[in-house]
Amino acid sequence: MFRYALYKIAIFITRRLSLRASLKFAEALSDLQYFFSRKDRKTVYANLQEILKKEEVSFETREVFRHFGRYLVEFFRMEPCVNKEFIQEHVVVRNEHYIKDVLQKGRGGIFLTAHIGNWELGAAVLSLLGYPITVVALPHKHPKINDFFNRQRRIKGLDVVATDKAIDKCTDALQRNEFIAVAGERAFGAKGEWIDFLGRQVLIPNGPALFAMKTGAFIIPSFLIRQGNGQFEFFIDKPIDPQTVQGNTTKEKKQNIMKQYVVCMENMIQQYPSQWLMFREYGTE
Repeated sequence: MFRYALYKIAIFITRRLSLRASLKFAEALSDLQYFFSRKDRKTVYANLQEILKKEEVSFETREVFRHFGRYLVEFFRMEPCVNKEFIQEHVVVRNEHYIKDVLQKGRGGIFLTAHIGNWELGAAVLSLLGYPITVVALPHKHPKINDFFNRQRRIKGLDVVATDKAIDKCTDALQRNEFIAVAGERAFGAKGEWIDFLGRQVLIPNGPALFAMKTGAFIIPSFLIRQGNGQFEFFIDKPIDPQTVQGNTTKEKKQNIMKQYVVCMENMIQQYPSQWLMFREYGTE
């Protein structure tokens, strides 16, 4: 209840300030979190040392906290502020033709992202561009917070399904030649495969690969990255066609599909490490 109250206060404040003022407000709170959350600070620092292969990463660590604050402001303001005009003015979409190509194939698509940039805003942008999307989301342990987050998503045209109820609904969406969206760098629970990821063995979700193999759907790596001054670039990578991925066994084929989308996530995180909002030591799930 306390965290829900904080969210409500933050929403009230950020929706009454300009975007610039809201981001300054978030930056100040993020700096407080950086200084007082010693455990999170140490974890992020260690993650960045591994990714960047250098000892001193204080600046980058502080930026992770600030990017998290920016992400929340953008999410809280999404209902009144994010529309087609916002996309035209603030978002550059790279390689949208890949999405249109997938639609023409008739097998559906799986937008595969990570907790980098603003993945929530990315899903909303895709929906506003006219692509029907079912978002797979881990339910928050606080029901009111979970309801708020899902309302923010649904008001932008997104369908939302909890991770533990996703199989049937996502399969149906893909078979209708629609899209699902999932974050692919962190497994919740034991359902995944241990794969080398950013220099460590990490339990990576196998859901995207399983859906692709079951339905023939393409996996489309997609990342909405903040570029400063309220601008974003939406990177759409070349889709992975599960029907062309080789493997002597079903398990081997699944792992080979996963390795392909892991490389896409690694590349993006290595380019924008301070926008990867990972506050737990990756590889320790």
